[in-house]
Amino acid sequence: MSDGVPVWHYDGVTARRRHPLLVTDAAGFRLIEDEVESGPFGWDALVAQAGAANERVYGLKSQPGWRIGFTGGVPAEIDVLLPHPERYGRLIDRFGLVRASAVLAVIAGFVVFIGVTAPGWIAPYVPSSWEKRLGDAMVGDFGGRFCKGAGGQQALDALARQLDHGGDPIEVRVANIKMVNAVALPGGKVVIFRELLSDAKSPDEVAGVLGHEIGHVRNRDVMAALLRQMGLSVLLGGFSGDVGGTFNALLSATYSREAEANADNYAISALSRAGISPAATAGFFARLARDEAKLGPARAALGYMSSHPLSESRERKFKAGVAASARYRPALDAAQWRALSDICKNDPEAEEGWFPG
Repeated sequence: MSDGVPVWHYDGVTARRRHPLLVTDAAGFRLIEDEVESGPFGWDALVAQAGAANERVYGLKSQPGWRIGFTGGVPAEIDVLLPHPERYGRLIDRFGLVRASAVLAVIAGFVVFIGVTAPGWIAPYVPSSWEKRLGDAMVGDFGGRFCKGAGGQQALDALARQLDHGGDPIEVRVANIKMVNAVALPGGKVVIFRELLSDAKSPDEVAGVLGHEIGHVRNRDVMAALLRQMGLSVLLGGFSGDVGGTFNALLSATYSREAEANADNYAISALSRAGISPAATAGFFARLARDEAKLGPARAALGYMSSHPLSESRERKFKAGVAASARYRPALDAAQWRALSDICKNDPEAEEGWFPG
């Protein structure tokens, strides 16, 4: 039995990168970290994978997403037991370089067409179970950044129930991250960033933003946006351990203009059903519009290039959704709004900072 060789490891279930010791024995090897042991694994169960220039990476044939990596060299007594990558060129040598290149070009063109130009019709065929697993992994990678101040989550859940009348319940959390934003994740999850609550003047404003994100969830826009941003790599490599990269891609992804319009329509309808005035959300966009006005001539380009309509036009849309004869009520009562506004402030244990990369 060896004393142990340091490796990095993903277990294929969570997105956490671990740093156990690889210990060899007669059955193969085990992974030990903080007295937690996994294995044994047989050497013949491993398959070599691509890694960085100074890394040797191996996967487990029976468990997608499971990986170990050696950085800085592999001891000789272990190196002889590890499988080695297949040499490049076996199939191409038999098939011919010209024909192989032509076939690969056709395949590449097809992948580009499917993954980039047709995300809208691919997304509905992504299994809900797969999408939920990806969303669970992304939420899990936030670690302790979700806020749990007294009464805050209960108030947020109450708000979500008023706005959502879809299928499976949507999970909404607040992350202790200084950003005026909210984002819909795969699998029926929405994350609101702390600064959006600080910037909001009332729970009605938060309700409008939350209703918009719920609209993206119910319309299954999230996978279409990820496919548009990352192509088929989000389907082929979504559980490779780079969950943080997938989340960052989602933040920078763009929804189609039709998807954005439909999400706003969903929000206005949800507010109307709940008896909440869209006027407050119009005021929220009015403040954003004043910030956009500072961009000067670049403002027009922003409206053309961005999938989101300019905040000024969204202000008009939500203002038009106010019914003169309707009797509106606050989205939350005063106590609930205080608890939600201070959900991070009242949770000193919540980690602060940006999403782990």
